[in-house]
Amino acid sequence: MWQAPPAAAPYPNEWLPALDVPAPGPQNRLTVLFRLLLLIPQFIVLWVLSVVAFVVTVIGWFGALVLGRLPVFAADYLCAYVPYETRVNAYLMMTTGSYPPFAFRVPDHPVQVGLRPGELNRLAVLFRIVLVVPAAVVQGLLYAGWWVVGWISWLVVLVLGRMPQPLFEATAAVLRYRMRYMAYLVMLTSAYPKRLFGDEPGSDPEGTVSATRPLVMSGAGRGLLVLFLILGLASGVTSSVTTTVNDDDDEVKNVTGPLLPGPVLPGSSSR
Repeated sequence: MWQAPPAAAPYPNEWLPALDVPAPGPQNRLTVLFRLLLLIPQFIVLWVLSVVAFVVTVIGWFGALVLGRLPVFAADYLCAYVPYETRVNAYLMMTTGSYPPFAFRVPDHPVQVGLRPGELNRLAVLFRIVLVVPAAVVQGLLYAGWWVVGWISWLVVLVLGRMPQPLFEATAAVLRYRMRYMAYLVMLTSAYPKRLFGDEPGSDPEGTVSATRPLVMSGAGRGLLVLFLILGLASGVTSSVTTTVNDDDDEVKNVTGPLLPGPVLPGSSSR
């Protein structure tokens, strides 16, 4: 009797960059309260590292066009930079209470990123900046939406002393998508960012490695992720409308001034 052939494995010969974050646990409320202040030194260091990463990526792009892969020096630096940025973002977004060290190699840190740079399609490298646009839009909407309600997340963690599971799932999904977007952008992988809404149970061939590998999301977690996308889109539309209103004037004006009683503020006019 004829039998159907076995189903092909999803995304054959393609390994997606992996993010390992432990399950949400208790966090020090004092460090949650001053989270942004504590991260100021990290922001400065990360800015410097990002400038270097940009230069290395440009050089690596030319190298990848010739070699079909990133030059070793570029792969080494970017394989250190992307996890560094991810650890800072993980702490900023309160998925972990462990402060990110000022170091590239930190095997004992709870937040780990798995990257496997290898062969690249030269045509995909040539048009990388175009191909990455849809993923850039998605991750931009996710981050904008998360920040719209970021103060609520901060308040929840501050009060509870931990991040609720649905919020953790949605935030980890944003964090993972951002990491995969960055890895694709800087040519550390040929795999396009995907699986935003999580993985199927048992989908990771290595088994359950952490709370985010595989990232199995509940209905509430996926709902929050959709909310982030909607809020990010609304934020972008609002920003565009505001920019358009300002651009329609000869100079930047206080657009609320004419709507309120009292004299028009300097630098504005009433038509």
